[in-house]
Amino acid sequence: MTTADFVTPSSLYFGTIGQPGREKLKGLPAFFKGDGLEIQQFEATSRDGTRVPYFQVSRQGLALNGRNPTLLYGYGGFEISMMPNYSPGMGASWLERGGTYILANIRGGGEFGPRWHEAARKANRQRAYDDFIAVAEDVIRRKVTSPQHLGIQGGSNGGLLMGVMLTQRPDLFGAVVCQVPLLDMRRFHKLLAGASWVDEYGNPEQSAEWEYISKYSPYQNVRRDRKYPKVLFTTSTRDDRVHPGHARKMVARMKEYGKDVLYFENIEGGHGGSADNKQAAFMNALAYTYLWKQLGTAN
Repeated sequence: MTTADFVTPSSLYFGTIGQPGREKLKGLPAFFKGDGLEIQQFEATSRDGTRVPYFQVSRQGLALNGRNPTLLYGYGGFEISMMPNYSPGMGASWLERGGTYILANIRGGGEFGPRWHEAARKANRQRAYDDFIAVAEDVIRRKVTSPQHLGIQGGSNGGLLMGVMLTQRPDLFGAVVCQVPLLDMRRFHKLLAGASWVDEYGNPEQSAEWEYISKYSPYQNVRRDRKYPKVLFTTSTRDDRVHPGHARKMVARMKEYGKDVLYFENIEGGHGGSADNKQAAFMNALAYTYLWKQLGTAN
């Protein structure tokens, strides 16, 4: 059996079904100090009453004073499950330095089977966003953090999630890392692999479907008269799945409206945003440096 979690790298165990005990055969090396960290699971209640689970990784005995720098991550689409995993970059750059990490299991993903995915598909897409908002509000309600110390991060479909959070609930967050995102949902199906995602989001050329897509499409919903947190947008010139034009247009529109935004476009890397480990390390450092500057230091 192979196991892993947020603070333990992948390990291979040998045991016998129905019998107690197991033997660790081997494991990958640890890249950050997991001692003193604890993993907990909580539930938030979404707008329609659905209970949405989320994981919390933090220091043991975390002070519930609303001042802990906290990073909330989500995806919520294409029946992709967000499961506990060992991330050396996040562990060394965030957890080891005292940050709290939240992983939200919002609808649209596959954590609880096809129905969990279907519940936030096409016309029901807003449910995924309501779920993410509910998790953010629950973390704040529990005084783990507060809006000025709460950052969010997501890429690709998760980048769309970040754009929706920015335009729907900018009051909830002090930092937003929006990576290789979809943002102009009026034209997503005309760019690169976008046509293959019509089954997930709907077809904006159909008036009935554009009616619900238009309500959350970030590019169409950014406003001149709203206050937004400083956002970090990242993309790749050579992204072959989500066109970099999404991020470019959003940044241009926000700058036109006088908003404070940061933008980085890597000329290599495809949809992963980086072409090798050196570039990946730089992109991670860029995001975490921004998050620490925006959210403050750990107590």
